[in-house]
Amino acid sequence: MLACEDAPLLLDVREPWELRLAAVNGVLNIPMAQIPDRLDELGQDRKIVVMCHTGARSYQVAAFLIQNGFGSVMNLAGGIAAWSREVDPAVPEY
Repeated sequence: MLACEDAPLLLDVREPWELRLAAVNGVLNIPMAQIPDRLDELGQDRKIVVMCHTGARSYQVAAFLIQNGFGSVMNLAGGIAAWSREVDPAVPEY
């Protein structure tokens, strides 16, 4: 999905200290608490995949974005923990 021409924005809602432990290249990091104040950085017409550590925070953010008019939003189930296990084992688990 990330390799296609109209790849979605990968929005990481974890805190900066979490990104220092494990991160995926090319994400936009906006910590969960800052999302309401930074909606203008996202673009409502773009596909967005929201991620966090395990998928709980990103689920809440995805629901918030949908409630605020964003049309194509997905939650990365399992978060970066699942990404580390299933997509890229070079990304450390924490």
